[in-house]
Amino acid sequence: MAGLYIHIPFCHSKCSYCDFFSTPKTDSLTNYISGLEREWDLRKSEIDEPISTIYIGGGTPSIIKPDMLARLIKHIKPTSLEEMTIEANPEDVTPQWVEAMAYIGFDRISMGVQSFDDEQLAIIGRRHTGQQALTAARLINSAGMKFNLDLIYGLPGQDTNSWKQNLDIALEIMPGHLSAYLLSYERGTRLWAMRESGKLTEADDDTVFKMYDILMSATRSCGYRHYEISNFAQPGHEAIHNTNYWLGIPYIGLGVSAHSFDGKQRRINPISINRYIDSLSHDETIFEIDEEDDTDRLNDMIITRLRTDTGLSITEIRDRFGETVAETLLKASKPLLESGKLLQPSPDMIAIPESEYLRSDAIMRELIFVH
Repeated sequence: MAGLYIHIPFCHSKCSYCDFFSTPKTDSLTNYISGLEREWDLRKSEIDEPISTIYIGGGTPSIIKPDMLARLIKHIKPTSLEEMTIEANPEDVTPQWVEAMAYIGFDRISMGVQSFDDEQLAIIGRRHTGQQALTAARLINSAGMKFNLDLIYGLPGQDTNSWKQNLDIALEIMPGHLSAYLLSYERGTRLWAMRESGKLTEADDDTVFKMYDILMSATRSCGYRHYEISNFAQPGHEAIHNTNYWLGIPYIGLGVSAHSFDGKQRRINPISINRYIDSLSHDETIFEIDEEDDTDRLNDMIITRLRTDTGLSITEIRDRFGETVAETLLKASKPLLESGKLLQPSPDMIAIPESEYLRSDAIMRELIFVH
């Protein structure tokens, strides 16, 4: 199996925390869709396995007219899909849009709500209101499609009470899948500049850890499985496409700034819409190769597997990288196991306990291999 990611870089406006490549200018949208179709034609033979998942992200894919999306999917001609996901913003979700997505073949919608609090939404530059988000979420859920809802915690002005209120609203809807991310201040974003100039204050560590405890407790009580650091699912609603990333399954990334992985090599498409469209008009693809050696691939496996509740298989490490590497990893794991920063679900597996997920970066640094 393999995955297909399609990046739509167009947005209504730029959120203050976003450091992904996106633009509010949609004048090149039609040519961009044609470019995606041409890129697929040029690259679909890169991976021998059939495409089992498609994920359209961005940006804001829900601003694209349904007939244009239908054209793109028809051109790709998927035949063995287990899951097809599209990201959406609440202000774009209408009964007609949801019906159109189902007709095209999407069986999963991932909606970026981030908060149901209007003041918090204004600070991070979101266009929708809390009520719009609530209405859109209920609409998708009532349509019977698989549904992910994104929230952010640690927002400026957010305390543990307001975070709990956001969670209560989200869990009353009971989406099959919930993603909750700690707000990240990325250099070059408006949010970064606002923090640096003193216009807002970042949430302190004590508050963040309390918010995470509230998140774990609330989702657990509603029957969600905390299957990855930031992701929670009702049984059978885990995101197949994203899970395949963590398992190292190959995927093709189409579009500006999209990443691809063929099982050995990673490549990155250009971060320029004009360059992207121009190259494809000449039947060329341009990209950068992210050179990786066995040590890089080993570290990728350690980092991605330890993000999940399943954890990392020592047998798989031994089979792929040899006995010496496996023994070195076990030796490095021993003090972490003794201190409770790692656990051993079975003799073959090591995993990070749920209570230590927010400290996972520090734990992983003790395990990764240095060149």
